[in-house]
Amino acid sequence: MPSARVLVIEDDTAIRSVVRAAVEADGGRVFEAATAAAGLQLAAAERPDLIVLDLGLPDADGRDVCKRLRAQGPVPILVLSARQQDTEKATLLDSGADDYLTKPFSTLELRARLRAQVRRARMLRVTEQGAPLRAAGLTVDFELRSVRRNDQEIHLTPTEWTLLQALARDVGRTVTHDQLFARVWGREYGDAQKYLRVYIAQLRRKIEGDPLRPVLIVTEPGVGYRFCAPEP
Repeated sequence: MPSARVLVIEDDTAIRSVVRAAVEADGGRVFEAATAAAGLQLAAAERPDLIVLDLGLPDADGRDVCKRLRAQGPVPILVLSARQQDTEKATLLDSGADDYLTKPFSTLELRARLRAQVRRARMLRVTEQGAPLRAAGLTVDFELRSVRRNDQEIHLTPTEWTLLQALARDVGRTVTHDQLFARVWGREYGDAQKYLRVYIAQLRRKIEGDPLRPVLIVTEPGVGYRFCAPEP
């Protein structure tokens, strides 16, 4: 992620150093803040391409900080958290986070998730201009409502198209079961996981090279799904 500007809001000096090393290893530039107040100021002043946010800050609740950062703009937010419960993960994603990583984490996974969020932001800027989304041989044209894989047209049912669109427009972002259920079926009640399990399986059979080893629609266990744009 050459030239990416990353803001790290984390009170633990050692973890800030790990994140800095990960970002700089991929050619990015880092700004650091040890408190929520300093982080919010830097976010407004520097307009970073990506924010890495710790939930356990000394001066504010991380979820509140996440909401305030999201109100400033669409910058991707990767949350670092020691909280591993699925409900906690879903709550922070509903609060505006784009992805999460539980502590302790590997540097390899951190770098991969950071790159994924930078790619997502850059791809979204392209698709917002009307360009089709391309990933792993799949082309999704939102304006024409068409899907092709290796130049072969794929027929999707209206529900499958709506589900794919709900995931692909948030490429790289983990979308919770409840968020997808509301976007596709317009409902906030019912067995979201049961509905999605069936339709995700159908969609994978049509768009994945190997539905049993999906690379486009990735499951986040207990939380939701994420549409990925694999690296070249």
